[in-house]
Amino acid sequence: QELLVESGGGLVQTGGSLRLSCAASGRALSRYTMGWFRQAPGKEREFVAAINWSGSATYYADSVKGRFTISRDNAKNTKFLQMNSLRPEDTAVYYCARGSMAWRTDLTDFTSWGQGTQVTVSS
Repeated sequence: QELLVESGGGLVQTGGSLRLSCAASGRALSRYTMGWFRQAPGKEREFVAAINWSGSATYYADSVKGRFTISRDNAKNTKFLQMNSLRPEDTAVYYCARGSMAWRTDLTDFTSWGQGTQVTVSS
């Protein structure tokens, strides 16, 4: 089982940017779909973005489309979430997750999770 560790969260003002990283260890994840999810207080965990194994395909939640960019560096077993034009409603704990070798983005397809990193956007 791999270990996923997120970093890069923090406090930012509305309109600001953050770049989240997810470093994997214990297993090479270059053949897996990877995703980012978030969970705000009192709400269910929701999908944010996903990327296929090669980086040639990405998929975003409507709420972040055009503002967030997911990417990966398979040589470093790391993936990223660049978040621009942040809004207070983006405040949540952000989780990276490992999916399957297929291009599937349902929550249930992601079976390995990091501990999360807090993102807080002040108004």
